[in-house]
Amino acid sequence: METFYSRHKGAVLSTSVNKYMYISSHRYFYRDQIQVKYSQTETVNRLDDLQHPLLREALRKTGISGGIEISSIADIPSGTGMGSSSSFTVGLLHNLYAINRKFISHEDLANEACEIEIDILKEPIGKQDQYAAAFGGLNIIHFNRDGSVRVEPLYIKQSVYKMLEDNLIMFYIGNQRKASNILAEQKQNASQEAKYDTLKQMVSLVDDLRSVLYGENLEDFGKILHENWLLKQKLASRISNPEINTIYDTGMKNGATGGKLLGAGGGGFMLFYCPEEKQPGLISALKQYETIDFKFERDGSKIIYFADEYC
Repeated sequence: METFYSRHKGAVLSTSVNKYMYISSHRYFYRDQIQVKYSQTETVNRLDDLQHPLLREALRKTGISGGIEISSIADIPSGTGMGSSSSFTVGLLHNLYAINRKFISHEDLANEACEIEIDILKEPIGKQDQYAAAFGGLNIIHFNRDGSVRVEPLYIKQSVYKMLEDNLIMFYIGNQRKASNILAEQKQNASQEAKYDTLKQMVSLVDDLRSVLYGENLEDFGKILHENWLLKQKLASRISNPEINTIYDTGMKNGATGGKLLGAGGGGFMLFYCPEEKQPGLISALKQYETIDFKFERDGSKIIYFADEYC
């Protein structure tokens, strides 16, 4: 987040996965109204009356004020650390620019999503989810002091890519939460020198992960994840809790060499690095939690169908 990268360049290792957010839109019969369908349905006559902030601000940014119906469905629920909110914003903007017959680059798509979430709506979040959703793929995302972002794709061997994919296993541990509550504390803490030093250490691990991937030395990947998880818990009080610690410790005792809770913390998805041959034992040890099947996704946001008659 800005309180850190404005003083010290930031970076994360990120990959997109094959869990998707789908946004559909079409011309609404009533040209002076807007209808949106998500977990709720809203029908309004004025853009300002929309209660969903991301929908309202994306429509405002793209100049659409009526005569449209928008609906969304997702493979992953919100509040679980998988970037669903930013994926929604990126996908929505992409959709709205398409129906306006305007091209928008992945970089501009991510940047405008950040403007809506961070600058307009004042969410205490970083920029990694928006860029991951827009670009897709396995990347190091760099955050510069001036606020600009650079996406560095990692061109690793296919055998290493496949092994990394196979050796990662994810569990849904429940407890959906609003990330901004945890991130607000983390943002406040980032100005403290001890927390700032912790973030610097976490950023330095990104270079270590790059070296591991290019050096085809995946035995160390889990160890670095473990080190990152220990550091992350120092950033805010609600990142972990006794239940999460028990889950993590169980994983480490049953084949995993490292892992992390995805997203801000507090709940959602626990990711472990565990050699594929040891995963049955890990699954058995954590059998009360759902295993989430996933693969890496190389593509970012894209238009999968466009009906020319829309306009």
